[in-house]
Amino acid sequence: MAVYFDHRIDSPESSGGPSQVAWHPTQPVLAVASNSPTTGGNIDLYLQQGEHVGSCHVDRPFQPTVLCWHPTKPLLALGWETGEVLLLTHPSGEQTPLPVTHTACITLLEWSSSGSRLITGDQMGVLALWKVDARGRLQGSHIVKHDYTKPLTYCIFRPAPPGEDVAMLARAAVGGDESALDMFNWRKAGNGPPLKMGPQEGLVFYVGTADGKVHCVDEHGRSSPVLSVDGSIQKLFYLKRREVLAVVTETLLLSQYTLGPEGGAQELMKVKLSGKGGQSADIVSTETGLLITATGEQVIRLWDLERDDNYVLSLDESLGFEKGEVLNCVSYCTAKEILAAGTNRGRIALWRMVSQPNTRTDTKAQWKLQTPTEIEGNVTQLQWGSNLNLLAANSVTTVLILCEHVMSAHFGQQVAAVQLTPSQLSLTMFNTNSHLTLRSDMHIKGVCVTKDTVTVWNGKQVTVYEPSGATLRNTGSFLCESQVLAVHDENIYTVEPNRVQVRTPQGTVKQLLAFSEAEGNPVLLSVCQGYLVVGTDTAHIKVFDLTRREAKAHCSAKNLVDLTPNLGDLIDKLCSCNSPDHRMYFYDVEMDTLSHFDFFTGRPRPLTELSERCPVSHFWDENEPRLFVCETVLVSSPQMDHLDRVGVVDVLVVTFFCTQEHGLLLQDSYPKPAGLQALLALDVPYYYFTCKPGERDPETEESPHMVSRRALRDFQGLENCEKATRDAMLNFSFYLTIGNMDEAFKSIKLIKSEAVWENMARMCVKNRRLDVARVCLGNMGNARAARALREAEAEPELEARVAVLALQLGMLEDAEKLYKSCGRFDLLNKFYQASGQWQQAVETAETHDRIHLRTTYYSYAKYLEAIGDKSMALVFFEKSDTHRFEVPRMLLDDALSLEIYVNKMKDKNIYKWWAQYLESQSDMESALRYYEYAQDFLSLVRVHCYLGNIQKASEIANETGNRAASYHLARQYESQEEIKQSVHFYTRAQAYNNAIRLCKENGLDDQLMNLALLSNPEDMMEAACYYEEKGSHMDRAVMLYHKAGHFSKALEVAFATEQFAALQLIAEDLDETSDPALLARCSDFFIKHGQYEKAVELLVAAKKYHEALQLCLDQSLTITEDLAESMTVTKESKDLSEEARKELLERIADCCMRQGNYHLATKKYTQAGNKLKAMRALLKSGDTEKIVFFAGVSRQKEIYIMAANYLQSLDWRKDPEIMKNIISFYSKGRALDLLAGFYEACAQVEIDDYQNYEKALGALTEAYKCLSKAKGHSPDEHEARMAELQHKITLVKRFVQARRLYEEDPGEAVRLCEALLEEPDLDPAVRIGDAYGFLVEHHCQRGSFQVAYRKLEDLQKLLPSLNISYYVSQGSLDALQRAVGVPLGRGQLSGRGDRRDSGGEEDEVEEDEALV
Repeated sequence: MAVYFDHRIDSPESSGGPSQVAWHPTQPVLAVASNSPTTGGNIDLYLQQGEHVGSCHVDRPFQPTVLCWHPTKPLLALGWETGEVLLLTHPSGEQTPLPVTHTACITLLEWSSSGSRLITGDQMGVLALWKVDARGRLQGSHIVKHDYTKPLTYCIFRPAPPGEDVAMLARAAVGGDESALDMFNWRKAGNGPPLKMGPQEGLVFYVGTADGKVHCVDEHGRSSPVLSVDGSIQKLFYLKRREVLAVVTETLLLSQYTLGPEGGAQELMKVKLSGKGGQSADIVSTETGLLITATGEQVIRLWDLERDDNYVLSLDESLGFEKGEVLNCVSYCTAKEILAAGTNRGRIALWRMVSQPNTRTDTKAQWKLQTPTEIEGNVTQLQWGSNLNLLAANSVTTVLILCEHVMSAHFGQQVAAVQLTPSQLSLTMFNTNSHLTLRSDMHIKGVCVTKDTVTVWNGKQVTVYEPSGATLRNTGSFLCESQVLAVHDENIYTVEPNRVQVRTPQGTVKQLLAFSEAEGNPVLLSVCQGYLVVGTDTAHIKVFDLTRREAKAHCSAKNLVDLTPNLGDLIDKLCSCNSPDHRMYFYDVEMDTLSHFDFFTGRPRPLTELSERCPVSHFWDENEPRLFVCETVLVSSPQMDHLDRVGVVDVLVVTFFCTQEHGLLLQDSYPKPAGLQALLALDVPYYYFTCKPGERDPETEESPHMVSRRALRDFQGLENCEKATRDAMLNFSFYLTIGNMDEAFKSIKLIKSEAVWENMARMCVKNRRLDVARVCLGNMGNARAARALREAEAEPELEARVAVLALQLGMLEDAEKLYKSCGRFDLLNKFYQASGQWQQAVETAETHDRIHLRTTYYSYAKYLEAIGDKSMALVFFEKSDTHRFEVPRMLLDDALSLEIYVNKMKDKNIYKWWAQYLESQSDMESALRYYEYAQDFLSLVRVHCYLGNIQKASEIANETGNRAASYHLARQYESQEEIKQSVHFYTRAQAYNNAIRLCKENGLDDQLMNLALLSNPEDMMEAACYYEEKGSHMDRAVMLYHKAGHFSKALEVAFATEQFAALQLIAEDLDETSDPALLARCSDFFIKHGQYEKAVELLVAAKKYHEALQLCLDQSLTITEDLAESMTVTKESKDLSEEARKELLERIADCCMRQGNYHLATKKYTQAGNKLKAMRALLKSGDTEKIVFFAGVSRQKEIYIMAANYLQSLDWRKDPEIMKNIISFYSKGRALDLLAGFYEACAQVEIDDYQNYEKALGALTEAYKCLSKAKGHSPDEHEARMAELQHKITLVKRFVQARRLYEEDPGEAVRLCEALLEEPDLDPAVRIGDAYGFLVEHHCQRGSFQVAYRKLEDLQKLLPSLNISYYVSQGSLDALQRAVGVPLGRGQLSGRGDRRDSGGEEDEVEEDEALV
């Protein structure tokens, strides 16, 4: 927490009331303009504590109007109402007036971003641009001047884009340039020059006028109008992220414009802001696009231009604000994200941004209102300034400078001091349990306490107090400008440049601890036990031993930069109190080593509970050197953004054991309790915390002021134990942490205290050591906890078992975390219910444990009912779907509420319950109404019957058809002996046995038959017996026996009474499960009456297959596939032997063959195992596809041959697939002689049909191969056949050779052919016509037409009826006819003197057919 020191400015007496204030942007110098009606205007400069700078006083007999500081130099620009502009230099007080340019009141003063340009503007619209050198000196007269004729109201410079030199340097650093990288690291470069970011200054600016126009002046001084709005311009600001210019007028009209490269502007949006406009409105803007206005109302209005959102912030009377308090002015501190607003009652309201990064929350909820700071008067102006974040407040009569100071607090030797106000401390002595308040006459900036002294200082003075009873006595005070201070025994340690002073409480210097220039200036002091550690601004540390009379250096100064890179940056961060680092460093003086613990990654392994955290404060235990504690806060990191933040504690207090042997070990983590401010110290067995102002510690009454303490988890219940027990507990915790169980038990073996064992059991929860926990529970004598732990061993997760231990020890928060970590939300749900955390139980069930959701709702409802919250119990009974019973039970004592609930729910079950309740109360009329709502027709009929309104009951039963209502009504009618009505309603109720009983008793035979048919078989049998005994309506008896399934009895009665029609119906329902004798009797009956098909079916059902088959043959009945299947006995059947079964199947197949059903015959022959007969049957069917398939699956030689023979009878010449199957089947059937014959047939086909002797030769060759492998019955015949086939192959081969040789040697080919013709048995191996045709073609090609003609005549003599065109081409015939002059017909060859055509139309037809 921070407090604000208020310093009133030490203004000269001649100064009037302040009118304006202005902070220097980087230096703690405040400029104040004041007006006096007698002396005129004054300008004065003040330092951060209000000290007046006398050399910088400026006064004029007229009023100052504008103040503007140079961005970097201590140079103030002053504007006066006469048009004078003056430059004032601090601290010299040098005054430099600008050349006279303006004659009217100055309204504008604005510096460029680096201060090289100054804009001045006046009420008449005159604007001038001035140039200032790097030393802040004016360079001659103005460089640009424009006259806009209207009053100038506001001006801003447009930011320039980032410089190229910086971008290039960054790229070089990333690329590995070490010199470039060192320029970004000021510590790494040593004393070298810092990085200079080149002059990237925007010289383009925009100026607004009172008539609503905005002009742009470029870097060359050229002015051009950009845009125009309605009304006088009050504010201009530039959104760099979106490159948008925003304009606000005096009437609070907000406009946004995009700016083009040529200077044009395009309007994006225009909106009227809420609030009172005019000059009284105070408007500020932030770099993030937030527009904040105070318009003299009770609220601050904020517009988020980036998100297009707006909201208001109001005051809270509970924090000390008054009702009706008005906010006049605002100021925003970007560095601290604090919004300050001044009120008309002299209060300064502060809102702090509290949202976590990377979270999406309500924008208004991000601002938290702080306790106000009160000053005197009406606050009219606020301004944050300088890099120290100072706040100046103008209260009309004076100016106060508010300096933020972190609240000082210190703990030492059981004494705690906490700062309450700038000059007040709260002291708590825990040894005596007393409280004191220290009021000092100075603003306290630091405090250090021991058991005997309280030392405070403000950076200029140190004062020492000693307790004296119930008061504090001042024992010494001295001047000292040390910013840090430490106390040990009676010595006070202060710092000066390059040395540490050891002083007495009165300020006397006893000793000087010198530091060299390389070691740097001391900036940090810390005392722990008998050692003083000094840290310098050059990252050196030095340790001094204070146990002797004089302080002595324990070791030489150590430069931490040598041990870890970038530590200079870290030290700088810690000294400047900027954002903390996520690493904690530990320096071992004896080992001269530096180690660190990273809260993001953990060491040696990641710690999930510490992820995304940074330490903000840390303390060593004063008495236990191994124990170290730090306070951590939740932050954001790119590595951790994916983690779920649900349930994560914002502030966590983490305790470590730190030793040389084992390094840093996590001992415990403890969430900071609500209502406590910050960690103050660790002193076993307590943590010490500062409390939030105005909030009391809810858990303890012993420290009602500003300090509260909490026992460490290991010491809960042992807060007042003796030192030996405390040391034993610490040792046990340490050894348990490192896993050394032997030493852990040794450290506590002599302890008999039950409380100690309980605390050790608590440690086992933290370390998850259930084996140790069993020993602890045994020493505690806690049998119940031991039993629970033993029963929990069935749980598979270790965390779940540990959670049971935590529950038994009362560690509810730990149990909750354990259940969550192992994902056992069912057990977590039970835990919440058992601990009374019903809201969490319901949320857990709804999100993670939905299988127990209704049970959780029900349990919560029962709990709410028990505590008397019936309205909420009702809601959860409904959610658990148990409201139909539970809610009426719960509301039974409140009949009116129950009736309202019943009417509201409109639930049938609840209506029925309520109706039953009303009926029990004898309110029959209301009961009937609610029974009707519930559609409970039975109850309606029952009540109407009770009331004697049986006619109404009949109507209800008939209309609804409700069986229960009909049955009840039937009983009523039966009791009244109205039999017909009773039978009717029994029938509607489907209570047929009762209806049949009444019909039998009252002779209602007609109704009895219908009812029996509707009822079950037992009732049918009973009715059939009734008819049989009565002797009438025997047909009904037969039908009922039949319907009841008693076929034998039905047939017996039917035969006895000769009811043939009934027999027909009964026989239709007979099957193989019926009695065989009954089946035979029925079949005889059907044979006798000529119904042979039905008789066959019954014979088959009776398993008399031969009789059935014989009947089919005798009566020529067609055996269908279904009938054949019914007569087929399965192999598993025991009715027939295997031989008899096969015989039966063959007889069935024979019958099918006789009837021409070849496919069915094939199937039965196959089932009988007679595949040959099956194949014969299939061959008769002519189904080629099935024949081929059957042959393929049968794999029998005979079947293969039969199939091939069948296929050879088909047109295999046109179907290659058939030819392929023939060859395959003959080959598989080993019928090589038949295969040879098929190849010969193929060869003959090639010769006769296609004259393809080459293919024929191949076929003959294959035939010869097959024949040579075949085994004939007669060796002589086989040899003769092979010789004949060989001769045929020889002739064909000679003819093929002659045809092939013709291309190379025609003469030799002709000679071979003529020799071939001399063979006596040439044909049919080689057709004679083909040989002569070859010769004729040859002679025609040679022109020997006479020889060709003679060859034709020779052919004609051998084959008189030959068609010569089949062997000789038509072209050769035409050429021969022309050569010899003899007409040649298409058929026979004519003689020389006979010119008749030897062929007629028939020959032509034959030729055509041959050529097709």
